[in-house]
This record gives sequence, C-alpha cells and structure tokens, in this order.
Amino acid sequence: MEKNSKYSLLELTLYFLKLGTTGFGGPVALVGYMHKDLVENRKWISEEEYKQGLALAQLAPGPLAAQLGIYIGFVHYSFLGATLAGFAFILPSFIMVLLLGIVYKLYGGLSWIQAVFYGVGAAVVGIIALSSYKLTLKSIGSFRLESFKTKWLLWLFFILAVAVTYVTEKEQLLLFIIAGLFYMMIIAPPKWWNFKTTNSLILLQFALWDYEGNKLLKLAVFFAKAGAFVFGSGLAIVPFLHSGVVLENNWLTEQQFLDSVAVAMITPGPVVITVGFIGFLVDGFLGALTASLATFLPCYLFTIILAPYFKKIADNKSVKAFVEGITAVVIGALVGSVIIIAKRSIIDIPTIVIAAITVLLLVYYKNIKEPYIIITAGILGFIIKLL
Repeated sequence: MEKNSKYSLLELTLYFLKLGTTGFGGPVALVGYMHKDLVENRKWISEEEYKQGLALAQLAPGPLAAQLGIYIGFVHYSFLGATLAGFAFILPSFIMVLLLGIVYKLYGGLSWIQAVFYGVGAAVVGIIALSSYKLTLKSIGSFRLESFKTKWLLWLFFILAVAVTYVTEKEQLLLFIIAGLFYMMIIAPPKWWNFKTTNSLILLQFALWDYEGNKLLKLAVFFAKAGAFVFGSGLAIVPFLHSGVVLENNWLTEQQFLDSVAVAMITPGPVVITVGFIGFLVDGFLGALTASLATFLPCYLFTIILAPYFKKIADNKSVKAFVEGITAVVIGALVGSVIIIAKRSIIDIPTIVIAAITVLLLVYYKNIKEPYIIITAGILGFIIKLL
C-alpha cells in the first residue's frame, strides 16, 4: 500500500464489487456515486484526482463509468489497482447477464417470454431514442440556428452519419476515423501530421476490419473494435453491435438484439455489458467471456497508458478536436441505428404507445429508473398478448 493512500487495495476492490452489484441508473448515475462515496464521504480520492479521471474518461474511448473506475484504481495502486477495480466493477453485471442468458436460451422460444419482450423491445426503443437526443444536445449542441452556425462541421458529420447508417445499415468505421482526422486537421492540426500518417491509419483500419478467423477470434476482433469506439455513452456501442451482430454476421435476430439491450438496462453496472449477453447467445460461456473481455480491453489499455500523461493529453487541442469529430459521427450512427431498429420493432399501436409513454415518463419524471420502465413494459406486453 502506498504511503499517500487512505485505503487498502482490498477495500477499493470490495467497493467496486459493491458498486457493480447495486449501481443502477447508467453512466451519469454511476460516476455520481463514485464522487459521493469516494470523494465526499470516504475522502479516498481528492476532488482534483476525480476531475482528472472524469476528463480522461470523456476524452478516451470506452464506457465512461468503467473508465473512471479503472482510473481511480490506478491513482494509488497503479496497474494492479486499475485491473482489480475494473474487474470488480464489471464482474457482478457479467454474472447477471450470463445467468439471464442461460434462462433466455432455455425459455426464449416460449410464447410468454416472447410476449414479455414484445413490450420490453418497444420501451428500449423509447429509451435509446431519448438517450441519442440527449447525447446530441450534450456533444454537438442545441437544435438552434446559433449552434448550426458555430458547429456546422460537426452537424454535417452528424447528419452524414445518420444518413449513411440508415441507408447502408452498417457501422462505417472508416467514416469515424476520417471525420476525427479531418476535424482535427481543420481545428487544431498537430505538428507531426502528414499525408503518410493518414494512409497508415486507414490501412490499419482495413486490416482490422477484413480479418477472418475462427468464431471466437472473430468475436474478439469484432467486439474489440466496438469497444474502441464507444464515445459519449455506453449506448454509443449500439450501432456497431446492431449492424455487426444482426445484419452482417446474422448471429442474432432483430428481436434478440433488442432483448440483449434490455437485459443490460435491467442489470446494474455498465450498459455495455450487453456484449456478455450477446456473446453467450452466439457461442455460450466462452462467447460471453470473449465478447466482454474484448470490449473492455481497449478501455482498460487507453486508461492505463494515458493516465501518466493526463495533463499533456487534456490540454492537447488536437486530441480534443479528434474526439469531437469522432463523437459527432458516433452519435449520428446511433440515431441512424435507432431509426432502423424502430422501423422493425414499432410494428403496431401498442408498441407505439409503449415507446411514446417511455419517452414521456423519462422526460417528465426524471427520478424514474429505466429498469422499472422496462419491467413494467414487459408486464404490459404480456397482458396485451394474453388479451
């Protein structure tokens, strides 16, 4: 234990194990719990250390809450602390989605389960639609003329991503990289930038994207790429997963994919843990383990590699511009995916009503939690199908 540390490594690990078991409410709520518990109440982490971790988590790709937890583990206990904090935080929700995956595989074909998820799917569409709207406001700006004038390039990236995702029904990874690099070159070009760098990055992307191998290796490569481009929110991974899992590889049906997102929302911890459920449906326990580890690996590596150089990174205008450009396209892809999913899932009047009520509840009753809405929607779906 380091001299400056006010807590043991075991205490830190147990805290994140508890948070991963009881922490509902999404990334914003989870980072709020960490501040209240570790900064205000226990005073394990200083305000400055917390702010640095939060800023790094926002700059680098990866699920926000998991990254902040890894950074907090890194502060006083370096790589071991980062590893144990991240592992403890993710483990409870991984176990939960694994158990739910077993139940789903056993009973998913039964009519009553299908009736429950009929309502759940509509609620999930409402939740991710509202989340994508909020992410757009937060990351790009309001839908006002002033915002379009000052951030017209980001809006152009956003609209282009919505259109491309909707038309092609695929996540365009190359578009993300080009947008980030182009925005960086326009806003704050770095000194080391040249044409050869662009070609190298694009060739690297193609090399990764076209990789083929056995099933587990293919899962690992796919989910690692998805994890490396989760900017803005855990839900930002949805367009990657939807096109890759449903459309390109045909691993899951549209309904199974929606069910996977719903399962992640009714369990504590990071929403990104939906990858564990998807991996289990694709290839059992090893599929779940591979998908989860591959998704969180980029987040872990970015955090431990960048943490020692945080101040230089945080003040680097080129890095900020690159992240802003990618984020605009990622959120646009999320909106495009929401439209595609809604078109196939909102199929009748009951599903329209459930989705609309979900949005209204989240807008006007801000204290209501998504798990309660999803469970209620499941009960409604069951009743509707029964009648």
